Amino acid sequence: DERESGRAAGFENVPAIVAAAASLRAVRAEAAEEALRLRELTERIRARVPELVPDVEVVGDPVRRLPGIVTFSCLYVDGETLLHELDRAGFSVSSGSSCTSSTLTPSHVLRAMGVLSEGNVRVSLPPGTPAEDVERFLAVLPEAVAGVREKLGAPSPRTAGPEDALVVDALGKRCPLPVIELAKVFGDVPVGATVRVLADDEAARLDIPAWCEMRGQEYVGEEPAERGSAYVVRRLS
Repeated sequence: DERESGRAAGFENVPAIVAAAASLRAVRAEAAEEALRLRELTERIRARVPELVPDVEVVGDPVRRLPGIVTFSCLYVDGETLLHELDRAGFSVSSGSSCTSSTLTPSHVLRAMGVLSEGNVRVSLPPGTPAEDVERFLAVLPEAVAGVREKLGAPSPRTAGPEDALVVDALGKRCPLPVIELAKVFGDVPVGATVRVLADDEAARLDIPAWCEMRGQEYVGEEPAERGSAYVVRRLS
């Protein structure tokens, strides 16, 4: 505008305002459609992962959640190691696990939720993610988890023996090793007997009760020990 020596603001650009409003409506409509599509893909992951991988806990509310994010925790798996295996397969995922090289403290979010902190994987699907990528991820995941478990010496099913209650010394071992050591000997614990796990890893305070819930066993509680803590588990079946 040339009025007032070019210092006047001039008239509103009505065509640009109308165009901006129309663009916003279109973007919002597209975003809503894409959110529905991504939710279907994450629901597929939530349903298929427990079928494909044993000892997995899917985390979070199935309905009240963001449409493109799904989180699950794999028992007997180090989260960071699993991320590297998936990265080699071409998938960039994240982990909320406490099992990292930089900290011994479990994720405060997972702690508040009372879920398994070890082997945690967070999958985020950006807009435009094709369904084929999800299927390929589901095809790669079981082998990746199995490979990590094998490296860590995860237990195989065992038959209960006549021995009395056991003490598992997991002092100095970091998540997920205390739970792995517990699982290795649990088959030798008679039904009704208890096993005490000695551990000084902060994550054990969260992971051992979560393991008991997943396995249908009783978590008796935590007891003070000369070093670390003693976590007592009773075998119910």
